[in-house]
Amino acid sequence: MNHSSKPEIRHELPQAEQYLALRVEAGLSPMSIAGAEAGLPRSCFAVTVYDGEQLVGMGRVIGDGGCFFQVTDIAVKPSYQGRGLGKAIVREIRGFLDTVPQPSYVSLIADGEAAGLYAQFGFVPVMPESQGMFLRR
Repeated sequence: MNHSSKPEIRHELPQAEQYLALRVEAGLSPMSIAGAEAGLPRSCFAVTVYDGEQLVGMGRVIGDGGCFFQVTDIAVKPSYQGRGLGKAIVREIRGFLDTVPQPSYVSLIADGEAAGLYAQFGFVPVMPESQGMFLRR
């Protein structure tokens, strides 16, 4: 695929529809428009990557803004993968996390080989001391 320009990193939220479409295209679980419209504005920090007006990558930090933070929604459009955009997104997020109150607890769930990416930015497994769990609704 021929990409017209160098993707632009922005510190802004994506539109709900673009967010939902990129999640699915990148292999993340689908979410509802109601959930996206309620949840996106409550983000602590957001990174989006655009090629023109097309959303091609994103990542968010959610949490209480002081003690607890979770990195979520790291996604890159498949046709843009392998170009360092995931690393650029996590670098921007790590820069934000370096400004939050200390001590604080920052967590994420690494799917598949993504653990190698997150490890480059200081994230370490919590096992065996802790175990990640979830309740899908």
